[in-house]
Amino acid sequence: MKNIKNDSISHPETKKSRLAEHIAGLPKSGIRDFFELVNKMDDVISLGVGEPDFTTPWTIRENAIYSLDRGRTSYTSNLGLISLRKAICNYVAENYKVGYNPENECIVTVGVSEALDLVIRAITNPGDEIIYHEPCYVSYAPEIRMAFGVPVPVSTCEKNNFALDPADLERAITPKTKAVLLNFPCNPTGAAIDMEQMKAIAALAVKHDLLVLSDLIYSELVYDSEIMPAISSLPGMKERTIFLHGFSKAFAMTGFRIGYACGPADIIDTMMKIHQYSMLCAPITAQEAAEEALRNSVCDRELMRREYRSRRNVIVKRFNDAGLPCFMPEGAFYVFPNITSTGLSSLEFATRLIQEKKVAVVPGTAFGPCGEGYIRACYATSMEGIKEATARIKAFVKELK
Repeated sequence: MKNIKNDSISHPETKKSRLAEHIAGLPKSGIRDFFELVNKMDDVISLGVGEPDFTTPWTIRENAIYSLDRGRTSYTSNLGLISLRKAICNYVAENYKVGYNPENECIVTVGVSEALDLVIRAITNPGDEIIYHEPCYVSYAPEIRMAFGVPVPVSTCEKNNFALDPADLERAITPKTKAVLLNFPCNPTGAAIDMEQMKAIAALAVKHDLLVLSDLIYSELVYDSEIMPAISSLPGMKERTIFLHGFSKAFAMTGFRIGYACGPADIIDTMMKIHQYSMLCAPITAQEAAEEALRNSVCDRELMRREYRSRRNVIVKRFNDAGLPCFMPEGAFYVFPNITSTGLSSLEFATRLIQEKKVAVVPGTAFGPCGEGYIRACYATSMEGIKEATARIKAFVKELK
């Protein structure tokens, strides 16, 4: 038999890419880049990753242990445990003044991140535009692109306390606009919107027949009122709003990965189809722990909120004292100080700070181009850590001058 030489085999001039083009071009999270740096260095004080430093309250952990001890290790309904959905809908009705049917208007997800991904995929046709405000959480634009939608950012600014101006929003609306994505209190700025602004945004949604995706993951962590109001509670808004929430921040349950969405039955049903073919269901142990959080851990939530408020007041004052103007955030657990006086870009500032002073913050550009000139610092860390980190930052700024 004649030998066939390898070089006689014809190959195409160019290989087909093994990667999906719309995914290959997505940027990696700027938050995680700095988290990886922290992991590789010793003695770093991290004001980077947005995760509560509190341990999940004992009653929640105990319930998770008890659930496993009872052998509760099965699948649940794709929508989630009905007992948890009832508890969620009761909690939402009591705290946000809007009622949902746990049978068909609520779905339990693997974190609020999955809930957001599901709803974007459920409503988006190729070319549909979804408006969101920047600076914003890093996943918004990539998730819209992954659903073949078009992300449309609207910049917010420090002089307006990073609130979304309804006039700016209206200018961004086109015939292709499908939805508006809101996140207040906001990651990374800690900004909120007042009731008049919320009503104006609701009026625009009705006028232009838009859906509203309302990410309320930080809504219990507000400091001048009990809880952030839900836009879905306004007249004419329940039927066009998807209420997105979870347990990670307010109940310090990040590792449990439990979120949920409440909204119109047809949208929840479509979200369930995607969830059914991807995740199937959220873990039962985490679902039962979440149910316990709603039953018996609201007091723990309030203790954490009061501590965050004290830390907020300290870190804002110390950034201002260091010569980095910092507006007072109304919620979440982030500050967004202005570093333009240093002459460094956001990336340069954050990189040099971790290298020279071993303090990790996130450059504002990780949250969109209009974040240039800012850094995000998370105060979900100890008061001692905040004071030491800001002392190092003050020395760093002084040395730059």
